[in-house]
Formats: sequence, structure tokens, C-alpha cells
Amino acid sequence: MSFASLGLSEPILRAIAERGYTEPTPIQSQAIPAVLSGGDLLGGAQTGTGKTAGFTLPILQRLSTSPAPARTPGGRVPIRVLILTPTRELAAQVEESVRDYGRHLDVKSMVMFGGVGFQPQVDRLRQRVDILVATPGRLLDHAGQKTVDLSHVEILVLDEADRMLDMGFIRDIRKVLALLPPKRQNLLFSATFSDEIRSLADGLLDRPATIEVARRNAPTELVDQSAILVDKGAKRALLAHLIRTRGWSQVLVFTRTKHGANRLVEQLDREGLGALAIHGNKSQGARTRALSEFKDGRLQVLVATDIAARGLDIIELPVVVNFELPNIPEDYVHRIGRTGRAGCNGVAVSLVGSDERGFLSDIEKLLRKPIARESVQDFDMAAATAAGRSQPSAESPAVRPAPAQRAPRQGQPRAAQPRPAQPRAAASRAPLRDDDNRGNVEQRPARSGSPAPRARAAAPGTRSARAGAPGEGRRGTQAGRSDSAGNRAPASRPPRRLDDRQPRMEDPRPEVDGNRAPPRAAPVSGNRQPEGNRRVDGNRTSEKGGNGIRGALANALGIFRR
Repeated sequence: MSFASLGLSEPILRAIAERGYTEPTPIQSQAIPAVLSGGDLLGGAQTGTGKTAGFTLPILQRLSTSPAPARTPGGRVPIRVLILTPTRELAAQVEESVRDYGRHLDVKSMVMFGGVGFQPQVDRLRQRVDILVATPGRLLDHAGQKTVDLSHVEILVLDEADRMLDMGFIRDIRKVLALLPPKRQNLLFSATFSDEIRSLADGLLDRPATIEVARRNAPTELVDQSAILVDKGAKRALLAHLIRTRGWSQVLVFTRTKHGANRLVEQLDREGLGALAIHGNKSQGARTRALSEFKDGRLQVLVATDIAARGLDIIELPVVVNFELPNIPEDYVHRIGRTGRAGCNGVAVSLVGSDERGFLSDIEKLLRKPIARESVQDFDMAAATAAGRSQPSAESPAVRPAPAQRAPRQGQPRAAQPRPAQPRAAASRAPLRDDDNRGNVEQRPARSGSPAPRARAAAPGTRSARAGAPGEGRRGTQAGRSDSAGNRAPASRPPRRLDDRQPRMEDPRPEVDGNRAPPRAAPVSGNRQPEGNRRVDGNRTSEKGGNGIRGALANALGIFRR
């Protein structure tokens, strides 16, 4: 059978020939006539067998042969076809197929998904759009902003419907269905044919034609599958060994987690193998660039999570590696379906750790056949396992090295040098915050052996409980002041708050270098201590002058120290 025998027009046949296709696949030969008849369709086939062309070709044929609808009251050309996909990559791939097959037709298409600017999509929607390919989330965002009108849609396509259900899009799908006209053609395509898909089809489709060209959840026979039993710590070294020794120039590697994908990319880069990751936490620009470089052959290894198991159509992709087996057996079928596409042969290798034997057993039950075990004779498993255990685990963050200790400041007394400071990562420093009494602030907990941090100045009218307490400012005693080298006398005990009704208490005099600090001078002009009678001797300060016995004692102690 040829494409010409399916009733497609000459411009579409010319575009198909330019893509290099000559004969339709089984799903295409059955789906194209069913869609052209105008009825609903439930189609299922193995991944990589051409489901996208199975609905894009007849849709383009219908739009090119039917008259264009009248413009809406707002002067816009209505959207005639809506195609919903679960992932951004799949949406971009489907819209690319629409453009390629419709290059010789007067049909305009647009792709819409999240992770990119909203306003450029609004500007594009103001122009003519015949076929809109979208993900449900961003489409509902536009519907909420009244920037898209779906009231004239003639054909609805749910592509990879089983993946939509797995990702929890069923509520979004129902919201989208409420925006569509009741009379339309519905097409539901899926790589797997689960009971949930049939339940969705019963509520959506009206007397649909059912096409299932292969056994449910069966991978294509063009993929050579094998499993290698390996210690978990040796997986990374084994993967690098296989890439080098087997000459794999283009490898798609699957992991279960985003963090595991990033970690594997870092390890492969250290091995000298160019690799990039693609997953949900990557920006759309990074995902697009990584995929483009991989398709062009500029990137050797692409590490992906299951988000890439749907929607990656890479021509003649030779190898797929399951670095970690999926915990859902159906996802294994979609992963290895990235290779062995369009009639080409492919290789799928799974690295199975001891904790993944159960996953492997579930996959074999789904496939209804065992996966061949393979051994690598030229790889030292024991040495790779020992090396892998010595490296930081991929599931735990790396421990940062402690910073170098600070040298003591110049001029600081040797006996008063602080003890070795603890690493910054171990110091828990609480932020300053104002408490209920204005002017009083909580003191930061100081690191062991470190000088007490400088506190904020107290508000006017407040006093501190002792010398050097936070909030004292210039009202404190000599114990709370800095010497010429900028050092603070260590505080003897935590400050306590006094109100105006409590009698003033004499502040304790802390010891510095084993000597008593000079007593506090009498306040002059209220609480302010005159600055002119402060004298510095080396690293110690003393009080000069003063009246009475205290002044005499201070002068005598200063002479004794000198």
C-alpha cells in the first residue's frame, strides 16, 4: 500500500516524499481512512510506529479540502484543530510534524506550552492559527486570560493520553473539554492501551473506531534488549566503559530522578564524555538547546528523566541506556521506544542494581518474555565498586570543607587570642530582631572564642544591665569599649534588662590578661563619659583624671601598668 492509495492530496504526498517515506506503517494505513471519514477514533500502537503522522496527515487533508469558517465577531480566524500533549517536547515535535507535512498547504499552526514568555504567545494568537498544539496547563492559562477562543474547534486530538492520566491531567482535560463545542471529531491516541484509557474513551468518544495494531504494551521487535547486573556503585564507571569500548556516538540515558540526572552529567563530564541533562527543573531554553545539540550529533550523551520518554523523536537513535530502571513497567516500553523507530534497528541496555531486581521482574511480566542477561568481560567490577563507594553519594549533598582559621589581629595580646574558630557552616547565627521594648535587641550568639559582635545602638532613654551589653552605645563603661586594636573585652555574663524602678547596680569588672579592668569613671553630664580623658597604652585603655578616691586609684593603676 502507498500513501497515494489512502486518499491524500498531491501537496501532502509531495511533503511525505521529501521526508523520505514511501509506505505507510500499519497504524497509518488504518488510522488515515478512519480520520478522513469524520468519525471518532481510539488508536493504539507501539511507540515509534508513526502515530503522529497517523492523525496529522488526515487532519491536514480535511482542512485543505473543506472551506474555511467565517471570522469571529472579533475579526479573528477561529482555531479549527486542537491537539493536546502531556509534555513540551512532544508538543514541539507534533507541531514540527504539522509544519513539515503541511509545508505546501495554506495551513497555519502554533505550539503553546509553559516555561516561555506569555505575551509572545498572545501576539501569535492574534494572527491566524488553524492548528493549535498545546499542553493543558498553559492552554488553561490563556483561557483564563480570554486570549484564546476554543468555541469553533472542529477536531480534538488527545496524544499520549495514558501519559496525561499518569501526570494527573485528567481534571485539566475536563476543563478544556468544557470550552469546546459539543459537536466535534475526537481522536484519542496512546502508546499503551490500559483500562483507564478505555474508561476515558467511553466518556469522550462517540461510537469510535478502535485500532490496535500490536499487542498491548509490547515494544517493537527492532530493539535488541539486554540487562547487565551491576553493583550500584559501579554503574557510572560501567556506563563510561560501555560508551568508549562499544563506540556509542549518540546515547540517550534515563534516570529516575532529576538530581540523579544532574549528578550523572557531572560524573560523565569528569570522564571526558560530553553530556547534558534534560528534565522538569531545566528551563525551556536549556531543554531545547540540549535536545537540538543531541539531534545534530554535537552532543554525545543526553541524560533524561521520564519526561523525555515521550516526545523525543530522534532519527536513527542507536542506543538507549536505562541507568536506573523505572518503577512503573510501562515506562520501560516508552523509554526503549526512543530507538528502533521508523524501521531502524536499535539497542536498549539496562544497568540493573541489586535493589532493582524487582523492577526488572515486573518489566518482564509486562513484556511476557525474559530480557537477556549480558556480562562485560573486560570490565573490573570489584575495582569500580570500591572506587564508587569512595565518592560522595549522589543522594546526599557534598560536605563543604571548613574554611581556614583567621589569624589574630595585629596588636592583640597573646594571652587574649581567641581559640580556633569553628567552621562557618557549623555556626548558627540568629538574625537580629527588635523585641517588644523599643531599643532592646536580641544579641547574636557569638562563635566560640570569637569576639562578641557589635550590637545596635540603644534608643534614647534606655540603659543596659552591665558594661558592654548590647544597646549601650557610648553610655557603657570601659569594659564595653574597644581598645586601639579594635578588640572588645569579653562579656562575663549575658545581659539582663532593667526598668527604671530598679536600683542601679555596680557593673562587674571583667578580667583582662588576668588583671582587673579599671573601675568605671563617674558619669559626667548625665550618662555621657568625657572622651578627652581616655588614654591608650598599647592594647589596654585606662581612665585619666577624675575626682576623689576613684580618680586617684585610676591614675595610680595607670602608673603601675606603665
